[in-house]
Amino acid sequence: MKTTRCGLLAVCLVINAGATGAAEVTLIAPGGIRDAIVKMIPDFERSSGHTVKATFGSGLGTKQQVMKGEVFDVPVVQPPLDEVTATGHVLNASATPLATVAVAVAVRKGMPKPDISTAEAVKKMLLAAKTVSYPDGAKGAAAGVSFDATMRQLGIFEEMKPKIVRVQGGAAAMAAIARGEVELGLTFLSEIHDPGVEVVGVLPREISMPTALFGFIHAKAGSPEAARALLDYLSSPAAARVYRDMGMQPGR
Repeated sequence: MKTTRCGLLAVCLVINAGATGAAEVTLIAPGGIRDAIVKMIPDFERSSGHTVKATFGSGLGTKQQVMKGEVFDVPVVQPPLDEVTATGHVLNASATPLATVAVAVAVRKGMPKPDISTAEAVKKMLLAAKTVSYPDGAKGAAAGVSFDATMRQLGIFEEMKPKIVRVQGGAAAMAAIARGEVELGLTFLSEIHDPGVEVVGVLPREISMPTALFGFIHAKAGSPEAARALLDYLSSPAAARVYRDMGMQPGR
């Protein structure tokens, strides 16, 4: 009986040790990388034993939360990074490039696809369109901020105002196209999944640079080791395959 009790005690110690090593890792990230991260979380949890609690929002909104001092073990933010690292809320040396994502044009399924191969072609397309929908940059949507800059660069920002329909998030922009409420829609390529729309392509780099996303470890991370494990996974070769499947380019 004594031997049996000792054996049970040993098993309990092993189980408790495993449980102690597991941690809940909190993460915050912009919507542009949401679908990729959501797809990767189950594999990370199975392989590491850790669990992930993820929060997603607009590019500007998530960045401001980090800069204000809200604690998330792994914050994912977009450049410029200096304003984030200057707060002292993240470990600067932990900066890890995860992926880049470009703004893409979409139309309702079955509709003709316009030419967007050059800046001039994009300008012509936008001026000819009756309605254009995209995420609201004024509410922090990174895709919207990027597209606003594109229209300004093309010199048509004011001219486009009467036909613009700003919405909350890329999914809403795509839904508006699928319902036939707008003619064109733009958002990050990684956010276009609506079966009722078709991707025309990404905007030329000369007028729309892809947005980069970087991960950090928070200076007050509850479990720095678990946070590092998650960040390593999100920048791994396995993650790179997921990013490509989602229309993104791996940062490494």
